[in-house]
Amino acid sequence: MRETPTAQPAAKAGELTLSPAQFAAAGIETGSFIYKNMTSDVQANGMVDVPPQNHVSISAVMGGYVQQVKVLPGQQVRKGAVIAVLRHPDYLKLQQEYLQARARLQFLRQELQRQQTLDAEDVGAKRKLQQAQSEFQNEQATESSLAGQLRLLGLAPERLRATSLTPSVSLTATIGGYVKAVNINPGQFVNPQDVLVEVVDRSDLHLELKVFEKDIARVQKGQRVLFKVPNSGLNQELEAEVFLVGQTFDDEARTVRVHAHLHNTKVMLLPGQYVAAHIQTAGARHRTLPEEAVIQAGELSYIFARQGSASSHRFRRYQVKTGPAQNGDVAITPLEALPDTTQLVRRGAYFLEAELTKGRDE
Repeated sequence: MRETPTAQPAAKAGELTLSPAQFAAAGIETGSFIYKNMTSDVQANGMVDVPPQNHVSISAVMGGYVQQVKVLPGQQVRKGAVIAVLRHPDYLKLQQEYLQARARLQFLRQELQRQQTLDAEDVGAKRKLQQAQSEFQNEQATESSLAGQLRLLGLAPERLRATSLTPSVSLTATIGGYVKAVNINPGQFVNPQDVLVEVVDRSDLHLELKVFEKDIARVQKGQRVLFKVPNSGLNQELEAEVFLVGQTFDDEARTVRVHAHLHNTKVMLLPGQYVAAHIQTAGARHRTLPEEAVIQAGELSYIFARQGSASSHRFRRYQVKTGPAQNGDVAITPLEALPDTTQLVRRGAYFLEAELTKGRDE
């Protein structure tokens, strides 16, 4: 009975020859190195964030009782929209004081004009004119101060009349966006230091990443960032671009904050979501092979090359050093000379490794 031919180790170590049947069954494909720009990555974790000016905490200028709450968490609001109504007697008192100051200012203005007329005719005393000027300026400052306080409350002092005093004031959204939190309910008394409602504008989402001290020198403005949001259910890898590299360290974690603008702003991301990212730093041109063409054996890596003519079934194993991997390809540095024209095994390397090992064991 005729024996099936098997691969036999060649005379040199690390070489083997396949039979035509084995070569066909293994599906081996050969080709040369392909030169590619391979980037190295810096791993970073962080969160989706917004600039400080896009996250607003709304508080009451003066304490009061919550009369109405107009929004719910998650609701979209426009700039200037009423989010709550407060009520307190002090609001009435402030309006009363302003109207009294406005009336007194009008009287003092007329009195000053009379004293200026008398002074021009050299009839009145200089002291009365100076006193009128002083009282007018003092009351003018009081009226301006009270008008400013009313504007902070959202009331228009120029429209205020004695018959239109109100014990209620409205709190409005200073930016448009989504309501992040509502910390009040009707009947509650709130103080000026209390945060009543938080509004977030998602129009300028970005990433705030933490990069370790040892890697920060490789990170620069304009570099590409690929990231995923593990807990969002989104499996796709999203893109961003570094626009700011921090200049100070977090002393405890020994990290630097890096900010990146999102490329796809239509993806539903929320401020505060955790992200896992890798920043693609400056790359270099490398010889590359597919990852399946490289045999990993502990700390060593190997590739196979065809020996002889294009129809030869004899192969030799070469030790190499691997570099960064990208899109299924890995950078290769041979530890002995290999011309660019060398026919390398791009597919089927693990079959050759198994046959080589089997032949050595036998």
